[in-house]
Amino acid sequence: MGEQDINIVDNAELGKEDAAKNPLDPEHMERTILEMPLQIKTAYELGRDIKLQGTFNRIIICGMGGSCIPGDLLKIYLNDSNIPIETFRRYSLPNYIDKNTLVFCISYSGSTEETLSMYNEAARKGCKIVCICSGAKLEKLAETNRTPLIKVPAGLQPRAAVVYQFFPLIRVLENNGLIPSKEKEVKNLIDSLQKQNIKDLAMKLSEKLFNKIPLIYASEKFYPVAYRWKTQFNENSKVMAFSHSFSELDHNEITGYTNLKGDFYAIILTIDEDEHRMQKRIQITKDLIQKKGVPVIEINIKGNYFLTKIFSAIQIGDLASVYLAFKYYADPGDTSLIEELKEKLGPYI
Repeated sequence: MGEQDINIVDNAELGKEDAAKNPLDPEHMERTILEMPLQIKTAYELGRDIKLQGTFNRIIICGMGGSCIPGDLLKIYLNDSNIPIETFRRYSLPNYIDKNTLVFCISYSGSTEETLSMYNEAARKGCKIVCICSGAKLEKLAETNRTPLIKVPAGLQPRAAVVYQFFPLIRVLENNGLIPSKEKEVKNLIDSLQKQNIKDLAMKLSEKLFNKIPLIYASEKFYPVAYRWKTQFNENSKVMAFSHSFSELDHNEITGYTNLKGDFYAIILTIDEDEHRMQKRIQITKDLIQKKGVPVIEINIKGNYFLTKIFSAIQIGDLASVYLAFKYYADPGDTSLIEELKEKLGPYI
């Protein structure tokens, strides 16, 4: 996917803030995002030796925050899979899991208490489990119980490790014959990300969103990407942001534009895979939002493969959220509120 493949339909004026004058240095976080192609190459090799015994009737991904996003992305990427894929963000798992359930427990830190709880339940019910983490309690549990473990590089924020958590999922499923090889698509993705130049686009997006409340929309087929954008604005930019999916938002959220109580900016992510009727619905919704005085930018993501579209869009949103953070003089890596909550909650036993 080259720069020319990112189609922008823009009906809003650019912001007037000059990010080039920002005295804070986003180099480290920016470099992490721009190094995504190299990360993918490394991540795709993780888990290549994991061979599982048995047959599986469903795949479950357990995690919280940035460590569950990979599962959401897996669902839309493998939407034609013969095996149901589910994600769970909680302390417990459904009663129907059994020895034929393949469970991925993902916790970048290895200390996420909800994920540890789900691991213990899956183990009690005899599920086949694969752990993905950088260490800590989850690694110790995996070693004690001889659970297959994929150890990812340490030293990142969990949300910045999405590549290291997603591609091992693909590799394990390939190794065990649950999906065909995706090597060609992965190579295309790496090549595309290396060629594209999104820095200017990401900077312009951050300018548009300065002092605005981002609303990110996409069809259900692409919604996890929109949700990823929302959470990146939350965690990196330290601002409120919201996301919703078509067609559902046209049955509820659209009416919220009647009495606006905030300064909003809508971003619509579109893909060619959206059905004709969906495309028409999106355009009508866009027009209605604009008539209510809310600026809208539509970004149509293109690429040779759906995998390329997913991670190209993620890279754009990640980088825009970092540039917006520095417009607010915020540290994208700061997690003090989350840590304060954990401290008040106390240790998980």
